[in-house]
Amino acid sequence: MTTYNVALNFEDGVTRVIQCDDDEKVTDAAFRQKINLPMDCRDGVCGTCKCFVEKGEYELEFYMDESMSDEEAEQGYALTCQMIPESDCVVRVPASSAICKTAPEAVEAEVQGVDKLSETSFGLWVKLSKPINFLPGQYVNLTVPGTDKHRSYSFSSAPGAQEATFLIRNLPGGVMSTYLGEQAKPGDALTATGPMGAFYLRPIERTQVWLAGGTGLAPFLSMLEQVAEQGAEHPITLYYAVTRAADLVELDRVNALAEKIGNVTVITILAAEEDAHERKGFVTDHLGGDDLHDGDCDVYLCGPPPMVDAVRAHFGKLGVEPANFYYEKFNPTEEKAEAA
Repeated sequence: MTTYNVALNFEDGVTRVIQCDDDEKVTDAAFRQKINLPMDCRDGVCGTCKCFVEKGEYELEFYMDESMSDEEAEQGYALTCQMIPESDCVVRVPASSAICKTAPEAVEAEVQGVDKLSETSFGLWVKLSKPINFLPGQYVNLTVPGTDKHRSYSFSSAPGAQEATFLIRNLPGGVMSTYLGEQAKPGDALTATGPMGAFYLRPIERTQVWLAGGTGLAPFLSMLEQVAEQGAEHPITLYYAVTRAADLVELDRVNALAEKIGNVTVITILAAEEDAHERKGFVTDHLGGDDLHDGDCDVYLCGPPPMVDAVRAHFGKLGVEPANFYYEKFNPTEEKAEAA
């Protein structure tokens, strides 16, 4: 019997991955794994369980016009009580995880190593007690050993790996930065809770424009890992913007993945006036209408709030609206601030 992975993305940012047999309906599989997706009838009549399928192949056994129109079905909506997966799927659920009586999973982890990549960033490697099934771009809450605090960080590693990596900004006086810079040692125990976040790689159906600010590179590393494994027909341009040349960390890894994929262009930008570089200034100085393919592209952005706000305003000035714009802001407290 074939089993498929179905990622359920709830509206509060929580993701749970369930296993669904090839003759099993999604609602039944979720209930079997203690997740109560919204439903009333189980017969394709009421429409309560209607969700949007962002990725994957499936069969709809039956539905009434009153529950879902043919137009909605063509757009990708499905009744999970009638949905039988024929591949791995990603399903957007219009309800919170709490309503569905589920929650992010807490997985124990052990520190394997910490690397000070620059004055402004650390690399953290942890071994998970079991792999976390996340979508590339998502994050987890990591407890800070020796404290009752946690901080949120995007995976920079490939989904499903036993060893996870994170690219973390060094904030002087920050609770995680202090731990990583002064106290961390292999074997330290911590907990990763998640995955969470609405910022993740969707199916690549058109040209991609990825914008990374500083350690906002982390989720794009994870995305590149997946694309390197699965391939992509459409070109990807990654803009990597930092303050100083020393902040351009993980470039060897980025370039190696880009070479493996084959249709990835990497553009680096420095803001500091004192550093010589081919491209200076900000991302918006190097992003024109042609670079956005007059809107026929998907834009992903992960960076500090001023960068996100500047890019959104820049689209307005150019009069270009990308087909899809996904972004995530992070702020100086190391907490996740906003995703869309």
